[in-house]
Amino acid sequence: MQDLKSRYKKFAIEVATLIQSLSKGTINNAYANQLIRSSSSPGTNYRAACRAKSTADFINKLKIVKEELDESIYFLELLLHFNPEQKITIESLHKDANELLAITVQSIKTTRSCIQTRTS
Repeated sequence: MQDLKSRYKKFAIEVATLIQSLSKGTINNAYANQLIRSSSSPGTNYRAACRAKSTADFINKLKIVKEELDESIYFLELLLHFNPEQKITIESLHKDANELLAITVQSIKTTRSCIQTRTS
């Protein structure tokens, strides 16, 4: 659990570092503002999920993590289109986001499976 908290935090920090390196302009500013929010949200929502009051609350918070990671992936793709010189960094972040997304989706599935097993 602590390792995953660290990964979400590292992802947010690395996205922020990328954003600081981007040239200023209407497009970069707009997409960067969206990305900074969506990339930091998974970490805060995962931390909240770890303190969930129920299994349903845990799943709902993980769903938010999933949505925010998917949004981050989208804005990374847009930024890559307008900043091809950042290809290596953006593709690395894109890979990290996809891995975190896969972990989150699997966590939701596993939790749901455990609930179904208990009620059967």
